[in-house]
Amino acid sequence: MAKKLRFALFLCLFFLSLPLYAREAAAPDVMVVHIEGVINPVTAEFLDKSIKTADESRADAVVIMLDTPGGLDTSMRQMVKAITGSPVPVITYVAPTGARAASAGVFITMASSVAAMAPGTNIGAAHPVSMGGEKLTKEMSQKLENDAAAYITSLAEKYGRNAKWAALSVRKSVSISESEAVKTGVVDLVADNVDDLLKKADGRKVMTGIGPVVLKTSGAKLRDIEMGWRLRFLKALSDPNIAYILMMIGVVGIFFELSNPGLVFPGVVGGVALVLAFYAFQTLPVNYAGILLIILALIFFIAEVKITSYGLLSVAGVISLILGSVMLIDSPLPFMRVSLKIILPATLTLAGFFAILIRTALRSHRARVTMGKEGLIGAECEAMTDLDPEGDVFVQGAHWRASSGDGIRKGEKAVVVSVEGLRLKVTRKP
Repeated sequence: MAKKLRFALFLCLFFLSLPLYAREAAAPDVMVVHIEGVINPVTAEFLDKSIKTADESRADAVVIMLDTPGGLDTSMRQMVKAITGSPVPVITYVAPTGARAASAGVFITMASSVAAMAPGTNIGAAHPVSMGGEKLTKEMSQKLENDAAAYITSLAEKYGRNAKWAALSVRKSVSISESEAVKTGVVDLVADNVDDLLKKADGRKVMTGIGPVVLKTSGAKLRDIEMGWRLRFLKALSDPNIAYILMMIGVVGIFFELSNPGLVFPGVVGGVALVLAFYAFQTLPVNYAGILLIILALIFFIAEVKITSYGLLSVAGVISLILGSVMLIDSPLPFMRVSLKIILPATLTLAGFFAILIRTALRSHRARVTMGKEGLIGAECEAMTDLDPEGDVFVQGAHWRASSGDGIRKGEKAVVVSVEGLRLKVTRKP
């Protein structure tokens, strides 16, 4: 009996331990996040949600595939906080070949549990620049530089990386290749691909938001975290060129609605486009003088429709529009500015549109009036009675009383020369 009980107990323990063995034998779970392009609020929100998803699903690590020219300081700091506070180890991998981790990307790489690069990549040039469109004084620029240098130095020291080089990347905008980065201790390793990265990172003791953790990444099952449609849409809006095009659509839509009240559709489209454009502008270094010039251009165009200036207001509007477009986004970084390839076609198209509008308006002003009393002047009529000096005439389908000093007889043709109340003054047709 005792033997049977021992055997039954053994079987129970065996079957209860099977899930533990199965879990132990399961491949590690690693989530992959792709961060490409400018660092902005959308990118920061995406990374924050991705790390939370990895934590909730108990992933073994998160790999950030990074390729960025930089971006907003506030968004970069939000991403650094998410990485350093993550209970899941975060591996930043500057990849694929040809990718870079510049400016804000250097801070993100330095803040990661493991910093890695692919062959043919580079890292550096983290000098802070004004992203708000304003001109910085020498003192303010120095303050920003010191703050950024202290921040990146603390991150490098925390993870045992080259703090001296990190400070130089801010103060001197130095940049190095992946091979130099490994030799100088800026990053931890170089990997050919993600699989190679996970093999080399396996077994490393790294820091996370909850303390040191030993990585288990070899042979891991990879899961890509995709950016949802909402974030993809907002990211597209954050492109300076898209924001500018939306603003132009908004200007044209509002113009049509104000010049032709009651159309509704142009006003709705223009209003929505302007709201989306202003959302994008909050993530860009907008110069408000540029916005004011564009608004002034819109006022000039509307005034041209209401006031006969023979094109002067429209010329002023086109000049204001071009100057405002060039001044709209003020940044030393090329990827944060509106391309001239977008500005010139947009402004020239609008200029052509308003030129056609002005030409049509001038034609209508010069055309002879064909309705009302003014439309009778110069019209041909037929005498229904003798005009000696008064009588009846038939003009434009109606009978009128008329007078003439030419002694016009019944049936003769005449021409209206003026309208005095309900009487016409006519003269014999030459």
